Amino acid sequence: MEVQSGMDQEGLERLLARLGVPLPQELALLALTHSSYANETGEGESNERLEFLGDAVLDLALADILYRRFPDRDEGELSKIRAVVVSRPVLAQAARRLGLGEHLRLGRGEERVGGRDRPSILAAALEALLGAVFLAHGYPRARALAEELLGEEVARYAAERSPDYKSLLQELGQKRYGVLPAYNVVESTGPEHEKVFTVAVELGGSKAIGRGRSKKEAEQAAAKRLYLHLEEEPGE
Repeated sequence: MEVQSGMDQEGLERLLARLGVPLPQELALLALTHSSYANETGEGESNERLEFLGDAVLDLALADILYRRFPDRDEGELSKIRAVVVSRPVLAQAARRLGLGEHLRLGRGEERVGGRDRPSILAAALEALLGAVFLAHGYPRARALAEELLGEEVARYAAERSPDYKSLLQELGQKRYGVLPAYNVVESTGPEHEKVFTVAVELGGSKAIGRGRSKKEAEQAAAKRLYLHLEEEPGE
């Protein structure tokens, strides 16, 4: 069977070599097929069902990894670490390290608006690939791949507990706009011992609001909302 448009045979082989797991060609292509491509060409289904499966496989694999790595952590702590590691920014970064974006099959419209580097698309494709590995080789190989792709993040966020979105937003601002985010306390409400702070952050013409029990917590909440929003926008 010839490789369909959007990827040549050599490109697919390079990706699978980086992945370190052989996959049937048809299954690999399905994992890389965004809904925009499937809808535009009418060539079969998109990777959404594989993403659904891969999401569940990834949750199980990380629960397994965390349970074995950190016997002293309770259920709440393990859940928080897993939630960070499976978050869109973390999965998108892992997908970028694989060079996944260049191999995606996208519709023309999605291609024009920078879909190859869109975090939600990259994260979904990575989960779809894990789903494909699970179907082709079973859980042990899928778990091993999840640990290979995300093991460093597991260790890092087990120490940090959550991403520092203020730092991430600052890096994005300097890289994309050449400026730093601007934070402003909009209001504080409630009695002194139960104050809730509302903070606004602006960067690159976009703005987000965050709330928290301290200014620092509110700034992190605002930074997270703005960072996730800007990450979905095409870079300049």
